[in-house]
Amino acid sequence: MEPLWKLLSLLEPAPLVLISTALFVVYASAQRALNYEKETERHRDFSETSITLDSSQALMIPIASSLTLILMFYLFSSVSNIVTAFTCVASATALTFCLTPYISSLNSHLGYADPVLARCCSYSLTRTQCILIFLSSALVILWLVSGHWMLNNLLGISICIAFVSHVRLPNIKICALLLVCLFVYDIFWVFFSERFFGANVMVSVATQQALNPVHTVANSLKLPLPGLQSISKKVELPVKLVFPKGLLGGPALGGNSGAEFMMLGLGDMAIPGMLLALVLCFDFRKSRDLGSDTKLLVTRGFKYIWHALLGYTTGLIAALAAGVLTQSPQPALLYLVPSTLGPVVFAAWIRNELKELWNGPRPVVTDKVRLMEV
Repeated sequence: MEPLWKLLSLLEPAPLVLISTALFVVYASAQRALNYEKETERHRDFSETSITLDSSQALMIPIASSLTLILMFYLFSSVSNIVTAFTCVASATALTFCLTPYISSLNSHLGYADPVLARCCSYSLTRTQCILIFLSSALVILWLVSGHWMLNNLLGISICIAFVSHVRLPNIKICALLLVCLFVYDIFWVFFSERFFGANVMVSVATQQALNPVHTVANSLKLPLPGLQSISKKVELPVKLVFPKGLLGGPALGGNSGAEFMMLGLGDMAIPGMLLALVLCFDFRKSRDLGSDTKLLVTRGFKYIWHALLGYTTGLIAALAAGVLTQSPQPALLYLVPSTLGPVVFAAWIRNELKELWNGPRPVVTDKVRLMEV
């Protein structure tokens, strides 16, 4: 156990930027999920664009994640190029999804037309979407060529926001089930996997670098690409946020070089982000239902989103502090699950809204669902 004064290292630039970025990501993910829900409600399109988890799917997530971890632990070198290719497609798609509302809003504000350039099945591809796909693909290629940690973070943030927007939790009951299962999952794979597999599986997978397909293909075909030697042979996959410990020229933690990084897995933002999205949508529906009744709005006090966000901040700081004091990897969900779920459930119980939050809103019946029932 390190002395308590070591906690002062959390005031260095890298930890502060990591905490700030994580807070931004979880809140932005929840806000984008709310806006996406508004869009689907406005267009009455509750189709395959999003997935609402049920209890069986919530139980399957930690099981599937465990199997994926084992696969990546033993066979990562064999499937590295496939994983990288899939990540590139997912990153470009997620980045396009994240940028679309801002560019569309700008077009609308400036009065620019956005004609449809192509149609495929029931999907239409507009000029704005084509430009964004090109821009996103260019950024992904730039990430492959440079391997820069800032591009890695940008793509990771996009994946996190897109995931939270498309994978929904219907109520706090399913949310609690998922969080508790992942709570156990994270603890096992960080603290106990070494006893069974001879190494810390979670840390090993999280820190593995994938082969860069650009370098591999160019090198195998002996293509005379300019600057081939400057293209990184391996890249960090955007499955985590990484920040150099010597960020902004500050001293590295423990006096180490700036080549070392602080890391936070996307799951440590996406999973709490799903809870924040759930309570933010609940806050929105409650405010909409109460309408102009200012008295009732005031008596509700803080919205659930602020309880969850404050809890996330507390849990993340606790996780980083534990890592500093123990000098060992920590399962972030060990701290984040109770610190986010606890305040939300307690606040709902105090307000006599726990039953409503526990069961969630009634499912929306659309024309499509009615036709399927008929």
